[in-house]
Amino acid sequence: MLHLNDLRKEFADRVLFSGVNLHIRPGDRIGLCGDNGSGKTTLLKILAGRIEPDGGRISCARGTTFGYLPQDGLTHAGRTLFEEVRSGLDELVAIEKELSELQRRLETEPDEELLQRYAELEEFFARRGGYAMEAEVGRVLRGLGFAEADWQRPCETFSGGWQMRIALARLLLRRPNLLLLDEPTNHLDLPARDWLESYLQGYPHAVVLVSHDRFFLDQVVGRIVELWNGGLSEYPGNYSAYLRLREERIEALREAKRRQDEEIARIEAFINRFRYQANKASLVQSRIRQLEKMERIVLPPQRKRIAFRFPEPPKSGREVLVLEGASQVYGDLRVLDGIDLRVERGERIALVGPNGAGKSTLMRLLAGVEAPAAGRRVEGHNLVMAYFAQDQAKVLDPQKTVLQQMTEAAPFSMVPRVRDILGSFLFSGDDVDKPVRVLSGGERNRLALAILLLRPANLLLLDEPTNHLDLASKEVLLEALRGYRGTMVFVSHDRYFVDALATRVVAVGGGGIESWPGNYSDFLAAKAARGETGHSELRVEQKTAVSADRKDREAIRREHARRKAAQRAEQRRQRELGQVEAEIESRETELAALEEEMARPESYQDPQRWKELSGRHEELKDAIDRLYRRWEELQLEVPA
Repeated sequence: MLHLNDLRKEFADRVLFSGVNLHIRPGDRIGLCGDNGSGKTTLLKILAGRIEPDGGRISCARGTTFGYLPQDGLTHAGRTLFEEVRSGLDELVAIEKELSELQRRLETEPDEELLQRYAELEEFFARRGGYAMEAEVGRVLRGLGFAEADWQRPCETFSGGWQMRIALARLLLRRPNLLLLDEPTNHLDLPARDWLESYLQGYPHAVVLVSHDRFFLDQVVGRIVELWNGGLSEYPGNYSAYLRLREERIEALREAKRRQDEEIARIEAFINRFRYQANKASLVQSRIRQLEKMERIVLPPQRKRIAFRFPEPPKSGREVLVLEGASQVYGDLRVLDGIDLRVERGERIALVGPNGAGKSTLMRLLAGVEAPAAGRRVEGHNLVMAYFAQDQAKVLDPQKTVLQQMTEAAPFSMVPRVRDILGSFLFSGDDVDKPVRVLSGGERNRLALAILLLRPANLLLLDEPTNHLDLASKEVLLEALRGYRGTMVFVSHDRYFVDALATRVVAVGGGGIESWPGNYSDFLAAKAARGETGHSELRVEQKTAVSADRKDREAIRREHARRKAAQRAEQRRQRELGQVEAEIESRETELAALEEEMARPESYQDPQRWKELSGRHEELKDAIDRLYRRWEELQLEVPA
């Protein structure tokens, strides 16, 4: 269908990628992965014909049609929502008009040629689903979260996020042979993501997409293409399979590099030893040529592991925060009506629902940023709260550097650890000296999160903390929150993130709330058990509708209990990890002091003292090695 042969792209004096070869077959589901700046968006634009490569060749099968959704920048105006999306079916709309014209002419001037043309067009129109065209437009609009009341609204009245949904709806209805999607889930809530996931699983043609949503990638793609260091590597399977296979590949590369390094060291030792001996000159030259021809193995960069641990939160009461009969109105719009919500110590509550349902309003009521129009908010004993709003990054000073912003916000006791914490949130090296004004949206979000998490709090309120974060940044945040021992209420449209953290799901909608134990998968299974599919069109394979008998409910309870046990195991792992890290720090401090003492002349001039110091030095080295081995074991113990 499409071949990339030895593709090359440069920007200024930087080679973005070179020697890229890729074969896209009909029906392929490809996830394009790689670090920020590796060239994913550029490669998509080349596939879409938006930019030209600087070298190589693209071969395309005749009749291939392309559909490209960029990350942002699309606007629509001049038509209603329904008309704009329906224009994705321009070919069918044109045929419908021609059929109407032919029918009108046949009524007045019967003609065999006209009749033949009408029959051919009518057959094609029916085969392409023309008679269900209006229903299909409605299905896509509903799936992407548009209410029927919005269908006749002018497109220019929709905000940027909804503009992207309009573009996506129009593109899906066109059904191109090759669908190219750059972050299609960026502006979608969980119900719309669920729908899009199901739609793409049944899409009849090839799809290539970039996404920072791990669950979405796992459900949709069947092959991962990774851009790294200017080259391309392919992995069969979904994103989780890619992570496993990539680690196995890197481990094999490490071993190959170790053997290669040993071989290089051996050859270099031979060269250095016999370089100036005339009778060995030919052998030395042979070894030099051997080194020059050797293709050096390059390892992918080590994926950063989370090293951030939350400060120990002060203990709260059993009831952390309570809303009783809380309502909120804005003018004539009643967003929440008589909400009762009790947040208990240790819970991790995920607020879910479509955009506009009232999740952020509920978060502001919980945070005390807004007072309820009716009802009351009651704080529990010893509440210490930290609130991350959707626009939290706006409070940053654009003129200050990352390090200055972080240091000024840090409590005195945390100042020595500021650089370590910034490193944990993927700010390292010269990144800490960047002015805030030049940071990307994801970088600003990471910095705002790092600042928020500096001070000990026993209740975290996080409103879409994963917005603008790439996969690596989400993993950093997720690992930090898994080890948090306080209480948490959060909103996120990342399914993997919600499933990994939530112990309770609160569905917000229609002015009210409904509470469900477990995570988002448990929530969907429980709704399916009740025969409800309103929150999303459930995919049979992943979210099979089950009967609401006792066995199914018991299975849900067992799964919830298993998750609770896994969370307790993770908490134990984090506690031991903290103890091991503290022990390593203590032993390394003692070792540094000991080595300083061993460097003094009086220490090694006294044989007895030297013997004692040497013995203690060996003990400390062995103890630190054992602690590091245990630390690595704990890092690899990923909870189920």
